[in-house]
Amino acid sequence: MTQTIAPYAAPPTTATAPVHRTGLRGALSRTPGRLRVAGVVSVLAAAAVGVIGLNAGLAQSQALSDADADTRQLVGIQDVRNDLVVADATATNAFLVGGLEPPEQRARYDEAVAAAANGLAQLAGSNAADAELLGQATAGLTTYTGLVEQARANNRQGFPVGAAYLDQASSVLRTDVLPQLDELVQANSDRVDASFDSVASVPWLLALGILALAVLVVIQVWLAKRTHRRLNAGLFWSTVLALVATVAGAFVLGSAAAEAGDARSGPYDATVSVSQAYSLANDAKSQESFTLIKRGSGAVYEEQFVLKTDEARELLQRPTVDTALVGLLDDWVASHQEIRALDDGGRWDEAVALAISEEPGAPNDLFQTFSTAASSSLEASAEQTHDALAGSGGSSVLVGWLMLVAGVLAAVLSWRGISKRVEEYR
Repeated sequence: MTQTIAPYAAPPTTATAPVHRTGLRGALSRTPGRLRVAGVVSVLAAAAVGVIGLNAGLAQSQALSDADADTRQLVGIQDVRNDLVVADATATNAFLVGGLEPPEQRARYDEAVAAAANGLAQLAGSNAADAELLGQATAGLTTYTGLVEQARANNRQGFPVGAAYLDQASSVLRTDVLPQLDELVQANSDRVDASFDSVASVPWLLALGILALAVLVVIQVWLAKRTHRRLNAGLFWSTVLALVATVAGAFVLGSAAAEAGDARSGPYDATVSVSQAYSLANDAKSQESFTLIKRGSGAVYEEQFVLKTDEARELLQRPTVDTALVGLLDDWVASHQEIRALDDGGRWDEAVALAISEEPGAPNDLFQTFSTAASSSLEASAEQTHDALAGSGGSSVLVGWLMLVAGVLAAVLSWRGISKRVEEYR
C-alpha cells in the first residue's frame, strides 16, 4: 500500500503591528515633546538670571554691612586705645608737677579713663567674637587705674616710691591692656579687608547670568531652525529682558563695588592711619615724661619717643591724610627737643617746667593742638567711610530684587513663546 505524503505547508504568518515608542524617549522623538523640554529649559535659564541677581545683590549688601559694622568696631577699639594712652600721657605729665596735680589734668585723666571704660563695655556688646579679649583689657584697666592712684597718693606725700608705682602702672597698660586691644584691631582689620574683598568679587557672580543668557540664545536659534521662523516673540523679549536686567545689575553692583573700593583706599585708609598715628603720638608723650621722671636714666624712653614719633610721621604722610597733621606733629616734636636740650644740659628743673607748662606755644599746648586736629580728622574720615558703605548697600538690595522680578517675567515670556509653538502641533 502506498501512502501519499502531503507536502510541508508553512504555518500562516501573522502580520507584525508597528512598534510605537512610548514614554519620555518617545516624547522627545517628536517635535512637540522637544518644544516642551526647550520651554522648561528656557524658563529655568530666565529664572536663573533673577535668582543669581537677587543672591548677588543680597550678598553685596551683607558684605557692605559687615564692612561698615567691622569698621565701626575697629574705630571704636582704636578710640579706646587712644583714650588709654591719653590717660597715661596725662598721668605721667601731671606726675612731674609733684604733690597735688593740676585740677585740669586730673579731670582730663578721669575723662579719658571713663571714656575707655564705657567704650570697652559697649564694644563687648557689639561683637561677641571680641568679648573675651575686651574682658581681659577691662581687667587690666582696673589694675592700671589702681596703680596710678597709688602712685598719686605717694607722690602727694613726696615719697619716691610713687615713681615706681607709676612705672608699674604704665607697664601693666602696655603688657596687659594694649596688646589685647592691638590684637582686636588686627582681627577687625582682617574682617574689614575680607568684607571689602567680598564686595568687589560679588559682581562676578553675574557671569553665571551670562551663561543663562547663552542658553536662551541657543534655544532661540534652535527654535528658528525647527519652525522655520526667524524669531519667537516671547522668547525674544524674554532674552532682551534678561539681558537688560543682567547689564543693569552688573552696572549697579559694579558701581557699589567701585564706591566701596574708593572708601577703602580713601577715608577708611585715612581713618586707620590717623588713629594709629594719634595713638603712637600719645605713647610718645608718655615716654617724654618718663625721660624726666627717671632723671638721668631715661635714654631708653627717649629712644622709644623717637621710634614712635617716626612711625606716626610715616603714617601721617600717607596721601589720604590731611597734610597739616604732619606739620602739627613736627611742631610738637621740635618743642620736645627744647626739653631734651635743657635736661641734657643739666637744667632739669627748667626742663620739667617747660614740660608741664600750659602756656601758648609750650609743648603741652602744641601737643593739644595736634590732638584736636587729629581727633577732628579721625571723626570726619570715619563718618565718610560709614556714609559710603551704608549708601551703597541699599542700592545693591534694590537691584537684586528688581533682577528677580525681571527673571520671573522673562520666565513667563519664555514659556508663553514656546507654548504657542506647541499648540500649532495639536
